[in-house]
Amino acid sequence: MVNSNSSSKKTIQERSRLHHQRQRLIPTIMITSFGVILIGLAIYFIINAGSAQASFDYDADDVVHDHPIKAVHEMSETALESVQFLPQDGPQPKIVLLEDFYNFGVVGSNEVVSHDFVISNQGEASLIISRAYTTCGCTTAYFTATIIAPGKVAVMTMIYDAGFHDARGQTVRRGIIIENNDPKNPQVELWAQATVRDTP
Repeated sequence: MVNSNSSSKKTIQERSRLHHQRQRLIPTIMITSFGVILIGLAIYFIINAGSAQASFDYDADDVVHDHPIKAVHEMSETALESVQFLPQDGPQPKIVLLEDFYNFGVVGSNEVVSHDFVISNQGEASLIISRAYTTCGCTTAYFTATIIAPGKVAVMTMIYDAGFHDARGQTVRRGIIIENNDPKNPQVELWAQATVRDTP
């Protein structure tokens, strides 16, 4: 009988000890979780602090058709030193994208698809696109303009040719790199993704 009482007392003590441990763990878990959330938010805001993406309205009259260019694949290093920036104490351009990523979804292995990206100048001086190139020979891009006045937009049509390389059964990402005279965003990237079927 003594052994039974002693065993029962030990079991109660052990349960009590485990209960207190759990009670002490709850604040630690909550603080750790809160810290992880804060770190995640900080990383998100750091990554997006210099983002040129935003929402804006425009109509057909706002689209500039002047000094168009075609962007193709180049393997050379970027040449930002060749960009002609404006004096720091004067009006500046501001490049803003309606979107910087597009998903073509599933495409045929020989399909050619395209998507229009809109580039806006929301600054106070003309935005000049000095150079643009693609990340792969399968991708080209046509710009309606390379000189965009304040409040105006240019349209860039990105074209992806799934049959250029054998990408059957793969999901690929292709980009356009744009160098411009916005001092805060002198190099902007637009990306598209496509999942290529095994069949045409």
